[in-house]
Amino acid sequence: MFKCPEEMYDMLVFIGAPSRYTVKAVYSRETGEIAASSSTQKLSLIAGRYVGKDDPVCIVRAQGIFPAVGEVVEPFARPHIVEGWMRGSHNGPLMPVAVRESNPTRFDGPPRVIALGFQLAEGHLVGPVDMFDDPAFNNARQSALDIADILRRHGPFEPHRLPLEEMEYTTMPQVMKKVHGRFEKI
Repeated sequence: MFKCPEEMYDMLVFIGAPSRYTVKAVYSRETGEIAASSSTQKLSLIAGRYVGKDDPVCIVRAQGIFPAVGEVVEPFARPHIVEGWMRGSHNGPLMPVAVRESNPTRFDGPPRVIALGFQLAEGHLVGPVDMFDDPAFNNARQSALDIADILRRHGPFEPHRLPLEEMEYTTMPQVMKKVHGRFEKI
């Protein structure tokens, strides 16, 4: 738990390493009400292999004592490099897209994010509004595509491919068994 903004730099030490730390929830200091909650979690190793799915969902409250809607979606105006992409084993630019464009096909990517906005009226959710179906995110989409091209040119090498210890689906254990004993100290 961090108290922000005064502990912002302390928090950045940790969340700057997303393979180890993540923000699970954000609370209002004023009221204690939850402002945002994320389902993000690391996949689990069971029987020596990864299982499960890691397509995260985040619910964010806006307006009133919380940030305005425009402030909530503004971080997506530029693509951030995230783990995922093909078989969850590559880094890629997170591209904000409309729901109708959320069907990734190129190397199963680039990684996509959608945003649906709802109003709460008399205890009922009204909507949704497709928040990224907006030309204001065209530059972010183009930047993401440009970054995707640069990363794809690396082929099976880092930084496009994740480090071995971070890869979700890998044949590394089987390949290591096959070549066991062939390594030489240099």
